Amino acid sequence: MPRNPGITDEMIIKLYKEGISYKEMLPIVGLSDRAIRNVLYKHGVKMNREQSSGQPRKHKVNEDFFKIWTQEMAWVLGLFVTDGTINKQIHSISFTQKDEKILRLVATCMEADYVLAPAAPTRLTPTLIINSKEIKQDLQKLDITPNKSLVVPFPDVPDEFLPSFIRGVIDGDGWVDHEGYTMNITTGSQLFAEGLLFVFESWGFYSEITKGITKAGNPFYRTWVKGKEHLLKLAEIIYKYEIGKYISYKRLNMSQHSKEQMLFLEHLLNDKGYEILNKL
Repeated sequence: MPRNPGITDEMIIKLYKEGISYKEMLPIVGLSDRAIRNVLYKHGVKMNREQSSGQPRKHKVNEDFFKIWTQEMAWVLGLFVTDGTINKQIHSISFTQKDEKILRLVATCMEADYVLAPAAPTRLTPTLIINSKEIKQDLQKLDITPNKSLVVPFPDVPDEFLPSFIRGVIDGDGWVDHEGYTMNITTGSQLFAEGLLFVFESWGFYSEITKGITKAGNPFYRTWVKGKEHLLKLAEIIYKYEIGKYISYKRLNMSQHSKEQMLFLEHLLNDKGYEILNKL
């Protein structure tokens, strides 16, 4: 059973020392539990009996996080719909983002230990891993399932929490032009694109869906909001609630035509507690 491309002995040792069981390592490294033991034995790594028995690793997380709607839960759910993955083989989920600050904010919201998957040639972008059967099941109750990218529906989000959910979606997979005139969200799911369209139109924005085809031949959809006045209003709606002391460049781009908004954001950025989330 060959190991997965790019997986070194050092990576296997690092995973083991972080408390990951053999069972959890199998899909990551591609080796059998016996082969993993041989690697650890070769390097003189002291082995833990409970960990070797396949018990799940013990990392802190609020397992009730997706049971109760809050602004933070809605934001994290929006991020997960766009940048999250449910592992089919083990009870874990993951978030992938270029900027680790947003992953740290997710971990803070979920009261989770900050555990990143080891870098590998096939995974260069930071990935936050959260192990929890309960959280995986709660996401599935919200119709978020493995292999969701092409079929995920728009979740039944209460109106009170829609702005934070949309903010999470935009933070995850949105694009805002530097001039602040257009915004779009890209998804492989037509159902999700249509759900976004319904929300934007209900908020009074000019919105439309365009369709394209990837190099692999799969369809993708972009839901647009156009016009600087509409983007200003969108920013007012989705950034009403502060979630962590971070300001994304997308928020800056949306708000640039409002002197009042830009002065407000400049004031926040002068506060040492705030940082800009670079291009997500």
